[in-house]
Amino acid sequence: MIHPLKLLTYTGFGLLAAFLDPLAAAASADPSHPGLGSILPLWSVIPFAGILLSIALCPLLAPKFWHHHYGKVSAFWAIAFAVPAVYVYREMAVLPIIHIYLIDYIPFIILLWGLFTIAGGIVVSGSLRGTPLVNAVLLLIGTFLASWVGTTGASMVMIRPVMKANRDRQRKAHIIIFFIFLVSNVGGALTPLGDPPLFLGFLHNVPFFWVTKAILPHMLLVCAILLSIFYVMDSYYYRKERKEGRVSGDPGDRTPIRIEGMQNLLFLAGVVGLVLQSGYWKPGCFTVMGTEVHYQNLVRDAGIIVMGLLSLYFTPGKLREANEFGWAPIIEVAKLFAGIFMTILPALGILQAGSQGAMAGFLAYVKSPVTYFWASGSLSSFLDNAPTYLTFFYMALGQLGMTESMVPGACAVGDVTHNPEFVALLKAISAGSVFMGANTYIGNAPNFMVKSIAEEAGIPMPSFFGYMFKYSIPILIPVFILVTFVFF
Repeated sequence: MIHPLKLLTYTGFGLLAAFLDPLAAAASADPSHPGLGSILPLWSVIPFAGILLSIALCPLLAPKFWHHHYGKVSAFWAIAFAVPAVYVYREMAVLPIIHIYLIDYIPFIILLWGLFTIAGGIVVSGSLRGTPLVNAVLLLIGTFLASWVGTTGASMVMIRPVMKANRDRQRKAHIIIFFIFLVSNVGGALTPLGDPPLFLGFLHNVPFFWVTKAILPHMLLVCAILLSIFYVMDSYYYRKERKEGRVSGDPGDRTPIRIEGMQNLLFLAGVVGLVLQSGYWKPGCFTVMGTEVHYQNLVRDAGIIVMGLLSLYFTPGKLREANEFGWAPIIEVAKLFAGIFMTILPALGILQAGSQGAMAGFLAYVKSPVTYFWASGSLSSFLDNAPTYLTFFYMALGQLGMTESMVPGACAVGDVTHNPEFVALLKAISAGSVFMGANTYIGNAPNFMVKSIAEEAGIPMPSFFGYMFKYSIPILIPVFILVTFVFF
């Protein structure tokens, strides 16, 4: 008897191939066809929906199965899209797959691995107690650090000190959730170093410090509200734990706060410098099966690997043991996002096809700053926020009849070429792409990493839907509605 998983796989391949084959014939008959995204039907995102539902439901319904086989589940959904797509579309599908892994996935994992490895060697010790005030200060530090070392860098550096400060707390999932809100997302809004979509904007002629001035009011409002909500919530739980005798109000013996593994700060600075150079230095590129691979990106990725290896070599093992450092979180992220990056292809392709794609009806309504804010934000909650940002960036340029070369002048207040309409749209795209990555675990790279690190440390975290319905929807969405009324 055939195994149910094999039967499901064969059936899925057959159905997808059967439905896609007529579309492939039509595309091949039209040599001017703009691309895969313009001919893919909306239901081609089913594998992407499948992997999201697997991440959301399997840990709840089949935790043991998920713990041992999550990599296989991720691979199943990736294959469920890749095999029929390659069979039906051949080169038209192969080239985007090569592109997303060479240009997006591999650098993504290298950066995460580098920052995870380096930050794992930085140990903060001393009598740091997780009171509401201390926790709020730690979140505030991490939030503003994120704009200069990236949301991933700040998250990896700050998550372990936050967990150590709260090691005696019983209720601490909410601390990690607000850490994801602020440090892993909102905090990256002030510079192109903060979050990948803003870095893409910088590469496409948006001035480096433009976003600092443009998004600062939006960020301050969101941070002030979220920190206030966090302080009230954490104070409530802290007082309750003290009444229950689960946490002591006695500070005990005070020992000075000490940071060990300081050499890793140099390696962290090296990673930031490597990322920054990839935006300024343009030595050229070569082509791999239609994908342009730029030399500066190869230097960046190789340099990050070197920084990570230097951290492993120069950091004593006892420091990593003190941090309870292990490879499980980065392995989990690598396996799951390998599947996500594959299955996300049809969604991104359809989105980028614009008026020629299956989402043309939706995109036709995206005209004002409000719609740009919510459209870019909503899609960034589930899709990679970097290409989502770029898609709406080009939509804004096309809507206003502009080119990339006109962007610096359009953003320069006081310049005769200043374009307030474009500035309003770009603010909306920037804020939406960065802020709303906090809506789900997969909305931004460090979200899932922080969740994995917390779970490895024994902190029970809410499920995918638990995160959304208990925290992000009731807390973040009202805040974003307020941002809409105030700024857009």
